[in-house]
Amino acid sequence: MEVVGTLKTKFETQKVSDRFQKREFILTTEANTPYPQHVSFQVTQDKCSILDQFADGEEIKVQFNLRGREWNGPQGIKYFNTLEAWRIEKMTGGNSNASSQNNNQSSNNNTINTSSSPVFTGNAGDNDDLPF
Repeated sequence: MEVVGTLKTKFETQKVSDRFQKREFILTTEANTPYPQHVSFQVTQDKCSILDQFADGEEIKVQFNLRGREWNGPQGIKYFNTLEAWRIEKMTGGNSNASSQNNNQSSNNNTINTSSSPVFTGNAGDNDDLPF
């Protein structure tokens, strides 16, 4: 899945355990509507450093996986969702799209993309492949 928006903020890397770290960031979508959406994503492990090259306010495209898990606690079963980003690309810049993608795919998938067409517009008809 992918979505285009503006990087609102990025947080520091959190070391969860000796073998796991994560970093969260907020992406604002539908900014020019009465109800902008501020969506929380996370990157994990060696992908935490991907965010260092982006500044707050930049338009980016985020490719991510939707993760869900079940937790059986004292108050019963609860469900949690995570949007786990695995590639982040700039949406503005020069016209060296193909060479930038090929060069950067071999280095942690930090790809710079110059395409400016929106991926998600927020209209229900645009995403008719969703099951709901």
